[in-house]
Amino acid sequence: MNKDALYTRTAGAPLVLTHAERQYVLTIHDVPNDDRPRERLVRVGTKHLSTAELLAVVLNTGTIKEGILSMANRIIQEYGVRSLASQRDPNALAADLGIPLGKAAQIVACAELGRRFFAKNENGTPTIRTARDVFDHTRDMQMLTKEHLRGLYLNSHYKLIHDEVISIGTIDTNIVHPREVFKPAIEHAATALILVHNHPSGVTDPSAADVAVTKQLIEAGKLLGVQLVDHVIVTKDAFMSMPCTYATT
Repeated sequence: MNKDALYTRTAGAPLVLTHAERQYVLTIHDVPNDDRPRERLVRVGTKHLSTAELLAVVLNTGTIKEGILSMANRIIQEYGVRSLASQRDPNALAADLGIPLGKAAQIVACAELGRRFFAKNENGTPTIRTARDVFDHTRDMQMLTKEHLRGLYLNSHYKLIHDEVISIGTIDTNIVHPREVFKPAIEHAATALILVHNHPSGVTDPSAADVAVTKQLIEAGKLLGVQLVDHVIVTKDAFMSMPCTYATT
């Protein structure tokens, strides 16, 4: 047996368990037929399925190395529902998550169908006036295991007219380019922008990179006529506003 075997046996000897503390990991084949996501969807409807189970229905199968339920849970934990919904490039999604390109394409296609099926309802868009409003609106970011930078684009009445994940990964001026931040503002005729990103560490204090990026984007916004009104850092149970009044040299 190899070193990862769960048990060993020699002739005439009793069965000896190894890795006794290792937790069991069920694959979809271990789950009774009626409890598998697709069968549960048919039997009880969408409202009784978790987000991971719904994603498992879309992906259909896992890989040799990773079961479908494990994959679905990992994708949501690492990438976040909002990021999945906004991703339009299957190549980038496959690279970021380490999943087959075909499965990344399934996710991107499903998200695009959602965007097309459900047009924006102006009456249902939130009004965002405070950092608390930002925190409440972005609760789906607060448990993510990677940093996400997100832009909330507002009209002159503080109505949210567009919400987009700008980048995933540690924020840095070499990665976060003003072009990527303000392009949606121009496309959607936004007059103001709020940046929000999560700190998986749970620490709300801004890093030096957070401050540097904010300063850079304030100046870019001035040139484009789009005001960066706030940059909010969120964690699991707290938030911090970085009022965009940093002096630049």
